[in-house]
Amino acid sequence: MHTPVGKDVRMKSLVLAEKPSVAREIARVLGCRNNHKQYIEGPDYVVTWALGHLVGLAEPEDYDKKYQQWKLEDLPMMPERMKLTVLRESSHQFKAVQHLCKRDDIKELIIATDAAREGELLARWIMQMVKWKKPFRRLWISSQTDKAIKEGFKKLRPGSDFDRLYESARCRAEADWLIGLNVTRALTCKFETPLSAGRVQTPTLGMLMTREQEIKNFRSQEYDMLIADCGGFEAIWRGKNGDARQFNLDDSHALMKKLSSQPATVSELKKTKKQEPHPLAYDLTELQRDANRRYGFSAKQTSNVLQRLYEQHKVVTYPRTDSRYLSSDMTGTLKERLSAMAVGPYAPLAKQLMKQQLVVTKRIVDDSKVTDHHAIIPTDEPLRLANLSTDERKLYDLIARRFLALFLPAAVYEQVVLTLSIGQETFTSKGRTMLSNGWRQAYDDSWQEEDDADRSANEREQERIPQLAVNDKVNVKRIYTQRDRTKPPARYTEASLLTQMEKHSLGTPATRADIIEKLVASDTIEREGGHLKPTGKGVQLIELASPELRTPELTAKWEQELEHIAKGKGRSGEFMKGIRQMTEQLVSGVKTSEATYKPHNLTHSHCPNCGTRLLEKKTKRGKILVCSNKECDYKRSNEKQLSNRRCPQCHKKMEIKNGKSGKYVQCLSCNIVEKLEGGNGRLKKHEERKLIKKYEQKESIGSNLGDLLKAALEKQSES
Repeated sequence: MHTPVGKDVRMKSLVLAEKPSVAREIARVLGCRNNHKQYIEGPDYVVTWALGHLVGLAEPEDYDKKYQQWKLEDLPMMPERMKLTVLRESSHQFKAVQHLCKRDDIKELIIATDAAREGELLARWIMQMVKWKKPFRRLWISSQTDKAIKEGFKKLRPGSDFDRLYESARCRAEADWLIGLNVTRALTCKFETPLSAGRVQTPTLGMLMTREQEIKNFRSQEYDMLIADCGGFEAIWRGKNGDARQFNLDDSHALMKKLSSQPATVSELKKTKKQEPHPLAYDLTELQRDANRRYGFSAKQTSNVLQRLYEQHKVVTYPRTDSRYLSSDMTGTLKERLSAMAVGPYAPLAKQLMKQQLVVTKRIVDDSKVTDHHAIIPTDEPLRLANLSTDERKLYDLIARRFLALFLPAAVYEQVVLTLSIGQETFTSKGRTMLSNGWRQAYDDSWQEEDDADRSANEREQERIPQLAVNDKVNVKRIYTQRDRTKPPARYTEASLLTQMEKHSLGTPATRADIIEKLVASDTIEREGGHLKPTGKGVQLIELASPELRTPELTAKWEQELEHIAKGKGRSGEFMKGIRQMTEQLVSGVKTSEATYKPHNLTHSHCPNCGTRLLEKKTKRGKILVCSNKECDYKRSNEKQLSNRRCPQCHKKMEIKNGKSGKYVQCLSCNIVEKLEGGNGRLKKHEERKLIKKYEQKESIGSNLGDLLKAALEKQSES
């Protein structure tokens, strides 16, 4: 029902935020006090919200009922024009927004969703579904502080300024629908198992698979390093090619003997004073890398924690940025930000910087390198460390210290490279003496280079080398060999995988964490310690996917084209034409494939109903076993149940298992099998007494556990 408009009715602006929490903050700042279930109203504004996406691309069956069944012959699905649909789970909120849009006292729409490609898309799709015809403007801010919101509403931009950003977002969504849904259905139908593929996730999996192949093909070699112990420092032998490794072990041993009694002379000495400028401010990907390296955070975990710092605590700026620079209009706000964060461990340095003229260089402010959003830095919201969780404090600490480092001078050190001649052989030693800590004092001098942990011993620089001059004689205490082996390439960590994804333009800072999580959820990759590796399913999926889709070059080219569309340098029609052609080729390739798929998770257990081997599947509640026969719906938990029975041989607890004659226990180490009493899983009497005694000795909480257990066992005996 429309709101009647008379002469005295005040026209209002409708503000659309991305989520309720943001809407409430905007409403408070705008003076909206009248709370309703699905919007907040004030004298000049009505603030409502989405719940993420309220509208999405229609499902295949919305175009044709035949797509409800997955059939290879129906592919590719290629709608002439992509349809939109209201998402069922949030349809109630869509109806509320639709009702507000139709009110006669609403004069304009202000899009206040996240200032990024995805935020623009969800707002425009809602506008299309409600058939919005009135004017609209855009709120574009990089932090959620009251000041930022107030200033943003004073500088609202015309909605048409972001038409190209929307076109880019629309093309990305439609491309993912066409390629992702078609190729996933084609692979799943062809090989009769759930196989997920996509424009970005498949080449990401491909990079992991390439690394796995490199590791598999690697052949380790043993080598010696020849080291001269010169008392206060050590020097390492170098061959004519500069390599410190001696792969002929007999030669290294003979050389050690030959040189042991030879004098050492300084043949070359180089001293160089070097400056090390501060690292650049964080973008999202660099912050995810650092949090993974230092704290073991997954990319998704960093994104989630960062979102809370931005949205809930308002102490950092917009998270999903790909820029590591600030814009020139921010220069006047820098001391205000330092003042806001000048508490706890940051107070001494922040207060010191506030008293002096800040040195703002091109490494800090560069308009030409700021895209939609500037780097992630602290806001002018007063910092309350006590309100932050442990993870939030860790992440804020990285951002805060990086921000402080921006305004400190370069670190200065003296590097010494010493060359010794022993006999006819050359030994070298490197040293570094820090002359001025500069920006490193922002890290309490605990800064560690990214690759410090990966450097081999012979490449590490020693803290100090004694004062020496060319032709000086050096006393060599001993010459010894240190044996090692060549190591295969390391598996990717999330930090190193993010680096490769960024290098190859796979995804965006906002989507890379979700891509990794999607691969884990689809059981194509798994986490092993701090590393990522393909599963058996992932290994086969890469072999089954088209060669064009498994390498990053094609997807990187598409991402660049999307960026060009956003900047007005590319055409959306041409891009989508290429996507449709590629979809047809990819589906055709799957249809004509002669490859086979063997389930990687097939176990040696058999279904008690039909005798077919069981598959092991991961669920949120743990592992389950399901029958591989599609006609059978048998499934059971695969979590290990340990008995109190000990193996008579190795004395480990035995696992309870189900057999045709009832339950039995088996030692997984020795394979010894014992039948439980009566074959029905009942414990033997001595085990009952032992268990009751154990619980009777414990303090009772509420009811006595021993009594409860006694009663349960007595009831079991009676039955």
